Amino acid sequence: MAQKIPATVVTGFLGAGKTTLIRHLVENANGKRIALIINEFGDLGVDGEILKGCGIEGCKDEDVVELSNGCICCTVAEDFLPAIQKLIDRDEAPDHIVIETSGLALPQPLVRAFNWPDIRTRVTVDGVVAVVDGPALSEGRFAANEAAVDAQREADDTIDHETPLSELFEDQLACADMVVVNKADLLGSAAAGALTEKLRGEVRKGVSVLHSEMGVVDSAVLLGLGMGAEEDMDGRHEVHHHHHHDDDDDHDDHDHEHAHGHDEFESFVVTRTEIVDPAAFAEQVAEVIRAHDILRLKGFAAVSGKPMRLTVQAVGPRIDSYFDRPFTAQETRETRLVVIGQAGLDRLAIEKALAA
Repeated sequence: MAQKIPATVVTGFLGAGKTTLIRHLVENANGKRIALIINEFGDLGVDGEILKGCGIEGCKDEDVVELSNGCICCTVAEDFLPAIQKLIDRDEAPDHIVIETSGLALPQPLVRAFNWPDIRTRVTVDGVVAVVDGPALSEGRFAANEAAVDAQREADDTIDHETPLSELFEDQLACADMVVVNKADLLGSAAAGALTEKLRGEVRKGVSVLHSEMGVVDSAVLLGLGMGAEEDMDGRHEVHHHHHHDDDDDHDDHDHEHAHGHDEFESFVVTRTEIVDPAAFAEQVAEVIRAHDILRLKGFAAVSGKPMRLTVQAVGPRIDSYFDRPFTAQETRETRLVVIGQAGLDRLAIEKALAA
């Protein structure tokens, strides 16, 4: 019997550093043929484009599959299963498959999908890796038991005091085989150590919790966990039971979407002309983020007089940017940014501010 192809599921909130971690992994694959399935949140395929444009030897466009029709855990049958089937049916099958979920995806329904008859004999979940934004979590932005969520809970007089963000975070931790506390360099050793110990008390026994800076984790640490997670769903069940995939379930994706709070978020694309000064533009973006409480902003910019495309990624007021590759002759030299935040963003004001 042929050996199953291992697959690693990478979860984590918007901007935790999933794409950076995956890019480093592919750059240091040591000869492994790694195929990627990227589930975007937003209309512009930024994460897939970052990986496609990485210029990494052995990383071909056909090795990067983008799923942009919605949250991967809500569109398993329609999007994910055909995508993974296509990868494993290739003449030269990958040695390993890495799946980057959107920031809103629950890992449990995705892991359960590996039990479907068409793929269960050919692919296995090597492990589930949850990437955590260390500074954000230490500030209480994405955790159920931190100050910001506690304040929301105290102000809520309804029966259910949990927020969608806190529920999603708990379910990602419940399913994880490894937790990567990213951006540990921004925390300092004492704070990073305290956060790591705190997380160790919240995960299942035996789950590794480790630090990373700029998503740098050795491939020997990330790959080859051998967990067979799809056979261990009882041990990694959803804390809040958002999804119910029983045999008699009608699998209404619309209902599933509402079940874990997608209506709490919105995203849109802002397009503008070339920018002149990348540093000034980064400060402009930071000011817009602060003024409108934007969770995540990412995209590409054209800089006047520069042949290279500028990649822009922001989480809260922190802005990262770098030139990744030249614009092609077929591409329009323009700036396109995906804005992601909780429902109620003032889209017109944000568009005007970013275009100024």
